[in-house]
Amino acid sequence: MKDKAIYFFTEEVAYVIRDKNRIRKWILYTISTEKQSKGNINFILCSDRYLHKTNLEYLQHDTYTDIITFDNSEDLNEISGDIFISIDRVRENAKTFKIPFRNELHRVMIHGVLHLLGFKDKTVKEKELMRSKEDYYLSLLPDFIR
Repeated sequence: MKDKAIYFFTEEVAYVIRDKNRIRKWILYTISTEKQSKGNINFILCSDRYLHKTNLEYLQHDTYTDIITFDNSEDLNEISGDIFISIDRVRENAKTFKIPFRNELHRVMIHGVLHLLGFKDKTVKEKELMRSKEDYYLSLLPDFIR
């Protein structure tokens, strides 16, 4: 694997990210806007079953979730990590919120990147800031994906 790149992988799902290069540019823009630099970022798109097993094994959480982010950063100003996303959960959330699947997928993707950038979402205040950042960067996505 090359150093300092954004990669996309799948586990137990047959989903292909469209516009990979444009999504990479959008993520790079987000990272640079937040005054950090990119290390290796791996997006692993997977099934509910796969992410549930990961959640149990590494976090001891017996719950289904749409995303788990593992920060692998070694340098304070360079973000690296693994972002696991359940395509099954994203699909369910999109139905629940009555939004297009790709919109929800992009929200979850940028949510993981924001976690790598140091943003949290445990308290009400943190959640508000996270949602605000998600909305802002999602509003810029059409500039990258046409």
